Amino acid sequence: MQSKKVVFENRFLPYLLVAPQVIVTMVFFIWPASQALYQSMLLEDAFGLSSQFVWFENFSRLFVDPLYAQSFKVTLIFSFFTMAISLGVSLVLAGMADNAVKGSKAYKTLLIWPYAVAPPLAGVLWLFMFNPSCGVVVFLLKTLGYEWNHVLDGGQAMALVILAASWKQVSYNFLFFLAGLQAIPRSLIESAAIDGAGPLKRFWSIIFPLLSPTTFFLVVVNVIYAFFDTFGIIHSITQGGPGKATDILVYKVFSDGFIGLDLGGSAAQSVVLMVIVIGLTVIQFRYVERKVNY
Repeated sequence: MQSKKVVFENRFLPYLLVAPQVIVTMVFFIWPASQALYQSMLLEDAFGLSSQFVWFENFSRLFVDPLYAQSFKVTLIFSFFTMAISLGVSLVLAGMADNAVKGSKAYKTLLIWPYAVAPPLAGVLWLFMFNPSCGVVVFLLKTLGYEWNHVLDGGQAMALVILAASWKQVSYNFLFFLAGLQAIPRSLIESAAIDGAGPLKRFWSIIFPLLSPTTFFLVVVNVIYAFFDTFGIIHSITQGGPGKATDILVYKVFSDGFIGLDLGGSAAQSVVLMVIVIGLTVIQFRYVERKVNY
């Protein structure tokens, strides 16, 4: 079999085509990352008027800080449950919308709408619904005999930000799961039904394995979302409280850098966070992707 090879008559054309992407990567990733790495080795005053090069002292102080260890634990819990809930709910909704006979377009449109809501607005929306004084959901919980006050209860605060972050991401996951379900040949599912396979058997033996590429992609995206893009939700609802119960890593970078004015320590935290996310992504591509059926 003879392979086809694309030949450009103009030797500079390939470089011209990739130049916009290279420029964007350099400006918005390579340059900020290099600046953060350099600043993480500086000890600066609160106003940034003087600095001292201290090598890895900021990192050494970071790794013995109990508050940072707590923030790391909070981030793992928050990321795991946010990813699990958003993926699970979106898969169920996609399956229901794909099987709907009447009004399927209306269902799909309504399920996509929440993705247009900005994270801070999503946080404010859930904050109003769960406001301990006048929230409509809190009123319903009180009628059932359950007291809700996420301002004082760290467990309730964590549950609230997980629900808000999951709700915000469900629409994104729903789009990809729905596209994946619609790409599965109906003949395979009908053949399995004729052979006597029930709905659950068809899902686990046919549908879910064929959705593995989509699921793998969404797992990677949701991990990045939980680590980075949930800052606005945390800031709108809890500001990392109460008692650092929802102080995830990305919010700790902000609070230590912009509120505590520890610029070097904040930069060190951002470098560690970047390394963690890159490492998790590499692990997923290196080991998890082996179980993906393309």
